Amino acid sequence: MYQKIVIIGRLGRDPEMRYTPQGTAVTSFSVATDRVWTDQSGQRQQRTTWFRVSAWGRLAETTNQYLSKGRLVMVEGEMQEPRPWQSQTGEWRANLEVRATNVQFLGGRGEGGAAGPQERSDDQDVMGAGSMLDEEEIPF
Repeated sequence: MYQKIVIIGRLGRDPEMRYTPQGTAVTSFSVATDRVWTDQSGQRQQRTTWFRVSAWGRLAETTNQYLSKGRLVMVEGEMQEPRPWQSQTGEWRANLEVRATNVQFLGGRGEGGAAGPQERSDDQDVMGAGSMLDEEEIPF
């Protein structure tokens, strides 16, 4: 069986890189995606979903070097088993975790629009054009 998830969103904080005892780089970051719709009463509604992303090896080093809070990215990867937890208000939630296999930087540093480098976990050097999103679709 095979699964793949694709997320386009903005980083919620700067990435954090660390190394395993074997010396493998691991970078963690969070990505927020927004869903916007108009309800039956004509009111604009918005729901933000957060994903925790981990990148490994060369992909971890590249994402740590180029990504920062607010940066628009497309992440492809495998969804890990969700971990449920209960908030202080008693509401049940789940941590949605993704192991990245490909990260494409969308928009320039500190700005949206221009395409940036694309990195894959299989160590291919790839340059790709990013897609543009409508400013109203961006969660920040």
